[in-house]
Amino acid sequence: MKRRTFLTSGLSALALMRAPETVRAAVPFSGPDQASSSGNQTAARVRELARELSRRRFAAPAERAPGALQDLDYDQYRELRFRSEKALWHNEDLGFEIQLFPAAYIFRSPVSIFLVERGRSRRLKPNASFFDFGPYKGRIPRGAQIDFSGFRIHAPINRRDHHDEFLVFQGASYFRGLGKDHRYGLSARGLALHTAGAEAEEFPFFRSFWIERPDTPQSITVHALLDSPSVTGAYTFVIRPGRETLMDITSVLFPRRDLTNVGIAPLTSMFLKAAHDPHGPLDFRPSVHDSDGLAVWNGRDERLWRPLLSPSTFQVSAFVDHNPRGFGLIQRERRFDDYQDLEAFSELRPSAWVTPGEGWGAGSVELVEIPTDVEYEDNIVAYWRPDAPLRAGGSYSFSYRLAWCDDVPASSRMRVRDTRVGAGSGPGAIRFVVDFADNRALERLADSATILRDASPTAFFEADLTASAGTLRGPYVQPNPHLPGTRVVFELDPGQERVVEMRLALSAQGEPMSETWLYRWCA
Repeated sequence: MKRRTFLTSGLSALALMRAPETVRAAVPFSGPDQASSSGNQTAARVRELARELSRRRFAAPAERAPGALQDLDYDQYRELRFRSEKALWHNEDLGFEIQLFPAAYIFRSPVSIFLVERGRSRRLKPNASFFDFGPYKGRIPRGAQIDFSGFRIHAPINRRDHHDEFLVFQGASYFRGLGKDHRYGLSARGLALHTAGAEAEEFPFFRSFWIERPDTPQSITVHALLDSPSVTGAYTFVIRPGRETLMDITSVLFPRRDLTNVGIAPLTSMFLKAAHDPHGPLDFRPSVHDSDGLAVWNGRDERLWRPLLSPSTFQVSAFVDHNPRGFGLIQRERRFDDYQDLEAFSELRPSAWVTPGEGWGAGSVELVEIPTDVEYEDNIVAYWRPDAPLRAGGSYSFSYRLAWCDDVPASSRMRVRDTRVGAGSGPGAIRFVVDFADNRALERLADSATILRDASPTAFFEADLTASAGTLRGPYVQPNPHLPGTRVVFELDPGQERVVEMRLALSAQGEPMSETWLYRWCA
């Protein structure tokens, strides 16, 4: 099953105005917020369920969707609608409402949903009356059980007088969210297993959810039980919608067998083409993607930017680190002219930024790029891969904050704004044009006593450029007043090399002034 197939059903679009200007994820994160006493009790119960489940042989859930609902295609599935007046907590002024998805189409595996109030939980019984089956009503046998396949959370995220959908849990361990004024794009997962490597990829799934009745309109807590042939897990999500929707996530994993290829806090997205990838398909749109770059803030306080590619072969990149400060898949192109698409609204899709809690230790941010020639397949995956294996019979805890936001946390360093690739000045040469957008970097230079009052600060930037192979010409540094910012131009002659890794950063007087731009050129 294709990754994106998990994600494309039953999701409503939100009207968008403009992207957020700040990122609350910049606040240091050392662990999740304290949950309510009932939330702590529920989390403890789910942990014990996960621990006990890990000691038993894996059993896949039975699929019980009526035959008439199994044969639907994507568009037909979208015609099955939840009756909004039956939303959980509808008109109770709690700040949140919950709507449910039926088990149908490809989402035929049922999930159990429990509601928690004052420390006590009750299972929400499947009920066909929750749904309007439209033209398929007559094809469903009387008394047929219509299970749930997931749910979505609504809150007044865009307008105070209307509850908009902002977060969805459906399909395996997938979920995706929105900040204020975003449209759906990339997704997250509870866990990734064997995404890259010789072993077939395994998709853990959430068997059950416990949804806490919210105590305040600012946050809602969800617990989940994860299962797969290789591992079980207990998850708690403390969710705060807003200009950037924040999710404080804790997980405890119980491996059934030794695991050496694990992806923590995985993100899944789509990249088909952009100006920095000359091998994209012929298309009237300049760019087609949900994310255009991987950003990493590593434990050495270096900010990395790696433009995404749609490769001709399966590609894996590992960014080795120790106690990373953050990583994410970012949608940095925010202008309509970047896409020229009146239907997709790609310029309004969120970024996702992961801020690890304490104790992640040694490992690497791993980026997987998968060949594709269509935009409805998710071909990009990023996650943290710990060096230490997860041993069978043990328990392993991870905590992190996930922000559905606009860009990486604010920094005084210049961000890579655009990367463009084209023909060079000689046979076989490739020209690269990299624009850095000035944030506070120029202000820092202007305040320096060594900078002459009438000189352009850009003249003092040094471009540190290296390549793993081939011959470089340049770099040439010049101001770009249209950003405003700084442009670096250089050429690469790869010769007979098939793959060249490049690295570029701006500095002044030995001090880093920009993100570090990384690029993998492939013949």
